Amino acid sequence: MAKRVLMILTSHDLMGLSGKKTGNWFDEVATPYYTFKERGFEVVLASPQGGAAPIDPFSFDKAFTTSNTERFENDPIAQRALANTLKLSEVNYHDFDGAFFPGGYGQLWDLASNSLAIKLIQDMLEKETPVAMVCHAPAILRDAKKPNGEPLVKGRKVTGFTDAEDDELDLSRHLLFSLEKMLIGNGGDFIRSGKNWNANVVEDGALITGQNPASAQPIAEVLANRLS
Repeated sequence: MAKRVLMILTSHDLMGLSGKKTGNWFDEVATPYYTFKERGFEVVLASPQGGAAPIDPFSFDKAFTTSNTERFENDPIAQRALANTLKLSEVNYHDFDGAFFPGGYGQLWDLASNSLAIKLIQDMLEKETPVAMVCHAPAILRDAKKPNGEPLVKGRKVTGFTDAEDDELDLSRHLLFSLEKMLIGNGGDFIRSGKNWNANVVEDGALITGQNPASAQPIAEVLANRLS
């Protein structure tokens, strides 16, 4: 039986009241998707609302696209999966060997407060089933708890998109909350790369976090290696 990976995407496409469009970061969907597919895994895409999952328009900029995003755009099977994500509430996540959360700003608005996504993370980590989250996806850990009620990240090594990287994009003022400050405030041991935009993947037990878009490939490989 092929290993199964559940990729959970945001359904949210607006950045607060700014009027800016957002969504999932394209390469953080495309590169892990093909990394898992090429290992022979079954990949299922889901989102809170189901149906078409939005891609952040900014991530189509030539500065951020890759051979995998180009491949994804020209892949009818991948395009159909993105346009027809399963509704998260209709997916039995216990049937999967691992979960992957691509980044994007939309995650701060829907998945971070989605009780099912939070329960999925709590349940999987309690069973030592690997959960990987990249860029802004670790925002979904905000309300996740340990069985004793403490924040799930308390005492864990974690990373995610830094305040400095948000500031460089001049987007901090539009965000619902600071991912970095939240993880630190919840007791996480927040580990930054030496320089903005450098790849950085942090493993702590079954929880795997990546800092930024450059981390998409290495974090997908870490999860794939865990499942191989």
